[in-house]
This record gives sequence, structure tokens and C-alpha cells, in this order.
Amino acid sequence: MALSEFLEGMRGEMRELVSALKPYYKYVSVLATDCKSSAYRADKATSSVLDGAGFEGECGFVVRVHDGKAFGEYSASSIAGDKQALAKKIVREISLNEAKNAIECPVPQDPVRKASYVRESDFDSFSDDEVLSFLKNLKDEILKKDEKILNAIVILRPIVINKLFVSVNRELDQHYGWVNGIMVAVYRDGRIAEGWESAYGNQMKDVLATMPTLVDKLVDKVRHVANATPIEPGVYDIITDNSITGLIAHEAFGHGVEMDQFVKNRALAKEYVGKYVASPIVNMHDGAAAAFSTASYFFDDDGIEAHDTQIIKDGILVAGISDVASASQLGTAPTGNGRRENYTRKAYTRMTNTFFEPGKDKLEDMIKSVKHGYMLFETNNGMEDPKNWQIQCTAEYGIEIVDGKLTDHYVSPVVMSGFVPELLKSITMVSDNFEVIGAGSCGKGYKEWVRVSDGGPCLKARCKLS
Repeated sequence: MALSEFLEGMRGEMRELVSALKPYYKYVSVLATDCKSSAYRADKATSSVLDGAGFEGECGFVVRVHDGKAFGEYSASSIAGDKQALAKKIVREISLNEAKNAIECPVPQDPVRKASYVRESDFDSFSDDEVLSFLKNLKDEILKKDEKILNAIVILRPIVINKLFVSVNRELDQHYGWVNGIMVAVYRDGRIAEGWESAYGNQMKDVLATMPTLVDKLVDKVRHVANATPIEPGVYDIITDNSITGLIAHEAFGHGVEMDQFVKNRALAKEYVGKYVASPIVNMHDGAAAAFSTASYFFDDDGIEAHDTQIIKDGILVAGISDVASASQLGTAPTGNGRRENYTRKAYTRMTNTFFEPGKDKLEDMIKSVKHGYMLFETNNGMEDPKNWQIQCTAEYGIEIVDGKLTDHYVSPVVMSGFVPELLKSITMVSDNFEVIGAGSCGKGYKEWVRVSDGGPCLKARCKLS
């Protein structure tokens, strides 16, 4: 497999449009997208297959220019026809639409580069009927496990990405796929609770093989959560599982180091670059090339090839992440984090694969070191205030630790809150096990959704829980 036939057929026309616009601007690029997504779903009552599901299916073009003072953009579903006439139309529309909202910054660099990237997937090997039959059988298997299961929902979300970027000096294309599989069980035992498990990867066969192995874990978990009690608020020693570690990374130093927020003076992290913000045993990364997961593209929507950016090194905040516009404004090199929800939307600095590095501690030793506290599991949601560096993260459940042993006492839900550096400086142990979890998505200000992953090792820290 390779770049889609549609984009391959548009390569010459994109070059023509860049050439037609070149006399008017200091910088010109065209990004073309041809992304196809589906959603397969089965539950107790229904089953369905949806093409182009959600926000991810798209096909179109975005032109980006710089006149020596500021960026301007133009998006369209087609660039067919007379390119000289289209170029004049684009110049007129950008002049009218961008005058008040232009992003003023130096002209970005456009180094010479030509590359094609392909990551094979096997999605075409499975028919809709085969996938839907699998989901129905898996749903039935979950329902049979316990009569108190009210519903089982099984979802598969594959997406195939095709993108072509053409500028005066660069021509990059990429083709790859990713699939997320999610199982949800709704359980009633006095009260109603939900639990979920996920599998993900770039090969459908691997995801379909993994999902059935998670059924028993899902059912056991939802039974416990249905009987969980509220936590007594207080400050506790905590152990975070890989998912909660990822949530902390995402909320604490994900949005907080998106450098378009530095430009607007909306992120306190801007003042802490080069300073200790975490325990010296803490290291953190972000980047499409930093891990292999759902956000592992080959180049971003600005045409910048994938990076591995170290954000925290031995407890010190050493770098943020950026798109081309914010990097130009700040006088730094872009890190390959310019991402659009789709071709009609602006590119923002966005997280990709965000995670803490593994440490040297054994999880069993970390648990043994806790006199009284909780091990927290599974991301529910989180919020961050980058300007004041406060976070609030919700775990689906916690298990009480007494005298160094996990008990059978579950609490749910559990909300972690506090000041980011205070939380990260309290970390005293970091496990040697490690996982990047690739089934998530993230908005910026409750919009601009893109797929992201996060994760890392288990952490021992101290935090306010409620």
C-alpha cells in the first residue's frame, strides 16, 4: 500500500498552485488530506457500521502563505481548474479574511526535502461482516459472564491517514493506519457502574486477538467498582498505574508546555524553563517519533518531520513543544507538533505521544513502601489551568494500600488535585515497567480534537485526593 490514488493524482496540481502563488508570497505550502475512518459497534440491542465516523474522516486542501509579515490560510475541498485564477482568488480572500487576525511572525524556513513514508496495515483483509460478527460474539461473551451485567458495548475505530505536503522546497507524503478497540461493561449491584478495557495497534488482527483476553479483567473490575465506596478526602501516598501516570503527564506538562500558550503568556511553564519542576528522578517526553502509538505520524500538518522532544530531564524543564507559527514567533525550532482537527481548521501546537520515562523501581517494592494510601487506576478525565499550573485529574477507581499490601477495598471515583510542581516534586519512586496507551483523543479548549497517547511507568507520589 502507498499514498491514496486521489492524493497521488493531485501532486502535480498542488505543485502548480504553489508555483502560481509564489510570486505573491515569501512562503507557500499546500497540505492535502485524504483520511478515511469507520466505527463498528455492537451492544445488547443494536449493531452498526458507520463510514467517515466522527471527526476523523476528511478530504481536502489547506493553503498556507506568509507575506513577510504574517501567515494567512485558505481551505477548500477542491483545487481543480485554472491555477492562476485560483491563486488570485486565494490572494483576495486571505487579504480580506486575515487582515484582523493575522499571526505576525518571521517567515518560516523551508529546507529542501523530499520523502515518502508508508506504514502498512491489514484493514483491507477484514470485511465489514467479519468485523461486526466478531464484535457481536465478543459482546455476547461479556454478557454471559454475569447476570448483573446490564449491557456490553464493543467498539472498533480504524482510521487510515493519507497526507501530502507540498511547498516551494519540500514534498512529503505519508500513509499509515491505526485502530482502537474498546469494550465497555455496564454492571448493577446496588448501584450502576461502568468499566472499560482497550486494545490498539496498526494491525487489525492483533487488536482482534487481544480484545477477548481482556474480558475477565473487565468483568472483575466492574464488579469491584460497583461495590466501591467514596474515598475519605485527604492527602495520601499514592501509586499511579500507567494510565494515571499518563493523565498526569498529559495534564501537568502536556497542555502546559504547548508553546502557542507561551506566545499568549497563558502558561506558567514559560517562566520555569531551565528550572526544577519535578523530582530529579523524573524524565518526560513528547513526540510523534518518541513512541509507537496512535499519534505516531511521520510529519505534522506544518510539514515538519516527527520529533522526540525531551520536556523534563532529571527534574528540570528543558523544552516545550511547538508548531511552526509559535516557533517562528518565539525564535525556536518547531518540534513537529503542529496539528489540525481537519483541513478546515487552524493548526495548533498539540501533544502527540506524551509520557514519563521508566525508572528503576519494582512495582511490588513501591507498594510495600506505602503504610497507608491508594493505588489509582484508569484515566477518567482531567483539567489543567496552564496559567496557574493547577490540575485536577480523575481516576476511575483506587485500591486501598494498608501496611504495604493492596487490600480488597475499592474507592470510586477518585479526584487528584494540586499544584503541578508540588505533585511532581513529591515523586520518590518510578517503576521499571512502562506502557504507552494509544486509545485516546484530546481537545484544546473543548474543541480541535486529535488522537493522542500518553502513559509511562508507575509513580509513587503524595497528593490530595477527594
